[in-house]
Amino acid sequence: MDFINVLWLFILVASLAPMVKQRVLDSERFRLMRKVEEKRGSRVIALIHRQESMSLLGFPIARYIDIQDSEEIMRAVKMTDPKIPIDIILHTPGGLVLAAEQIAYALSKHKGKVTVFIPHYAMSGGTMIALAADEIVMDDNAVLGPVDPQIGEYPAVSILKVLDEKPAKDIDDQTMILADVSRKAIAQVKATIEKIACCQYSDEAAHDLAEKLASGQWTHDYPISFEEAKELGLKVSNKMPEDIYKLMNLYPQARTRRPSVEYIPVPYEKRPGAAKGTPNKG
Repeated sequence: MDFINVLWLFILVASLAPMVKQRVLDSERFRLMRKVEEKRGSRVIALIHRQESMSLLGFPIARYIDIQDSEEIMRAVKMTDPKIPIDIILHTPGGLVLAAEQIAYALSKHKGKVTVFIPHYAMSGGTMIALAADEIVMDDNAVLGPVDPQIGEYPAVSILKVLDEKPAKDIDDQTMILADVSRKAIAQVKATIEKIACCQYSDEAAHDLAEKLASGQWTHDYPISFEEAKELGLKVSNKMPEDIYKLMNLYPQARTRRPSVEYIPVPYEKRPGAAKGTPNKG
């Protein structure tokens, strides 16, 4: 075999290797999802957003909740018998309000138990989806986020604050228009949260959640911890199944450089190499 043939063979193998690797990864995901379904007698839906790379050029693509996600999840819910529980695994920075609302409404109407698992974070629209669940299972270090609407690059509440601090004659037309849109957006999001949450919480509790999560008392990226979620009155638990973490490992972040975090991926019951009788802390 001459050099040219070897070169072509190398190019062929190199081009096919990512496809084969992805097929193997997809197979492992479905196998583990099926395992969880059999254990819990449920339908498992994964809504996991990672920064992904284009298959050929390697450019990073940021992922977020979009219309395709909402359509897929609504179809999955539709194909599930009303009596069968739904387990949805959430790992998302948020996304389109419309898409998040559609997903939340579909889950809130499902008659079987809906459990949302949050191993790391579910911000903004992800939190809205979580409000539709009968139970939210969070890792001890996982976080939710506020669902206050954003108008362009600014929080709606901050735009309205301009009206309170400046006389109308000193405010330009564009800001006045944005303020009008902001007022409507806040009212709409609060109303949506109340409609979604009232299926799982009392009317008073749903109203309270809407006020706290959509009123802009925090910045949009404020992390609501497991403890804070409990204080808000959310139905949260920290009993995360180990299989959920294993499934997350099958959604690796695309790597275009040397990883900045490395560790030996096995559980440690005690400090490695510690002498007998030596405390693990101190």
